[in-house]
Amino acid sequence: MTCRDCSLCNAGGRKKYPSLPEDCRKVLLMGNPNVGKSVFFSRLTGIHALSSNYPGTTVGFTEGTVRYGGKTARLIDVPGAYTLDPTNEAEVIARRILEDGADVIILVVDATALERNLVMAMQVLEHGIPVVVALNMVDEARHRGILIDLHKLEEELGVPIIPTVAVTGQGLSDLVAKMEEARISPLQPMTKEARWQAIGEIIAKVQTVTHRHHTTMDRIEDVSAHPVLGGIMGFLILIVGFMAIRFVGEGIITHVTDPVFDNLWIPVLERLNEMLGDGALRNILIGTLIDGKIDLEQSLGVLSTGLYVEFGMVLPYIIAFYSGLSFLEDFGYLPRLAVVFDALLHRFGIHGYAIIPTLLGFGCNVPGILGTRVLESERERFIAATLISVGIPCVSIQAMLSATLGEFGMGYVAAVYGILFCVWLVLGRILHLTLKGYSPELIVEIPPYRMPSMKAWSSKLWFRIKDFLYEATPLVLLGIFLVNILDTLGVMQKIAVALSPIFQGLLGLPPETAIPIVMGVFRKDIAMGLLIPIGLSPSQMLVAVIVLAMTFPCIATFIILWKELGSKRMLMSSGIMISAALITGGLLNIFFKVIL
Repeated sequence: MTCRDCSLCNAGGRKKYPSLPEDCRKVLLMGNPNVGKSVFFSRLTGIHALSSNYPGTTVGFTEGTVRYGGKTARLIDVPGAYTLDPTNEAEVIARRILEDGADVIILVVDATALERNLVMAMQVLEHGIPVVVALNMVDEARHRGILIDLHKLEEELGVPIIPTVAVTGQGLSDLVAKMEEARISPLQPMTKEARWQAIGEIIAKVQTVTHRHHTTMDRIEDVSAHPVLGGIMGFLILIVGFMAIRFVGEGIITHVTDPVFDNLWIPVLERLNEMLGDGALRNILIGTLIDGKIDLEQSLGVLSTGLYVEFGMVLPYIIAFYSGLSFLEDFGYLPRLAVVFDALLHRFGIHGYAIIPTLLGFGCNVPGILGTRVLESERERFIAATLISVGIPCVSIQAMLSATLGEFGMGYVAAVYGILFCVWLVLGRILHLTLKGYSPELIVEIPPYRMPSMKAWSSKLWFRIKDFLYEATPLVLLGIFLVNILDTLGVMQKIAVALSPIFQGLLGLPPETAIPIVMGVFRKDIAMGLLIPIGLSPSQMLVAVIVLAMTFPCIATFIILWKELGSKRMLMSSGIMISAALITGGLLNIFFKVIL
């Protein structure tokens, strides 16, 4: 088996590692969901990794390089699976990757749930590929009174078994050393019934459970997964979390990014502006001068607004958001949040795991929509992506809400969140009732709470920020470029003039609001800022902000929707957005005119 023989290497157009030889070794990292695979992957590969979709699917996997036996090998983090008798798309892909073959498999097994983990573990061992088992979370197992005889377990499975604690790195060096000693298990393919019988016999031989008193952490774990108390706890954590994100993001902007752009970058742009003079190139790179000066928010140049929006306004909130999200994930809270919200989300055709891409959407809609890949069916992904685009304001929009509505009172800012939440609920219900298909039940392993490893947390944070910049930066710059060109040619103004009767009649807004709202197709936060000088009343500003927030996502999100959903479903999603925005804006206009 060589690396070039598998379908992953032969996926057309995918980036490869040029330093690897054609016959490089291939190592698979396999296990159930939430057993610590991502932490192992991070520690084994560092930050040098690529994220891809399996050919012909939206199911993602991650790959990097690892050294063992004096050679560099390709490490593939296979999608987590509970069984190789597939019940969802991720498990289908896990089986396909396994059937492509490998030189070594690192099989990660949760010591706190050995019986359940052995289901897939034995299926992997039956494939006749050299395996080394990482028995992870052995410290947590001891705390729970679970004792496992490693020697007997190794005898039963016929492969090397290394006790590990992924978050601290315990056993990692032993695991890498044992990869050279990976063995093919003597286990032969068996029926499901025979496998369960064998698992029962193995557990009886190797595992002992002693009595342990319920601890305070156990009680917190129980409360956080409770249908009612867990829901209250979840809302409180989300509220506090977003307040913290706002505080940290604004702090980074005030003390880091704004001083860097004001003191270092603007002088460079001013010098470049003098060198270029008037002309199309100056307009594209620098943009329009505001009162004779470069305005990083409004000039709409690729090197001014394009870079500032991405790195000066959005990136600080992305750093703050992913810092909190990665902490909650490694702490073990997100699976509980998924369970708590599952009953609610099922009413809208998606299961509890949709809460994770939804949370990602509050940071930026781009990774939020990319995160819908964790959902099993195409129907679920469409509903989740549409709801994120319509009802979830990214951090840059949230940052602009105070600027546009704050002067009228924070009640108007709160009203935006309340209205968007109501739209999210109603639209989700409508999509659930009208779209064909089903919503699979949520099956998720609940890990124990534990303090995250700073090294693992920082690696994951960097990896996510890098992925965001890789995905979003070119699209943001492209969006700013297109806005600049269309604005220069007068196209945006013509579209706005054509739509102004709708804005006046249906939404009760002055004709000039059409221009920023139409420009919101490319960059909502900038467009929201352009509403300020128009002089709208509080009710008009609320209507304009709601319509702007609900219409087309920014150009980056628009392209990601096209990429993830396909052109047909992207157009369908866009039609839903526009319709929902106009209906909501129209109803608000009637409310303010008739009721108030």
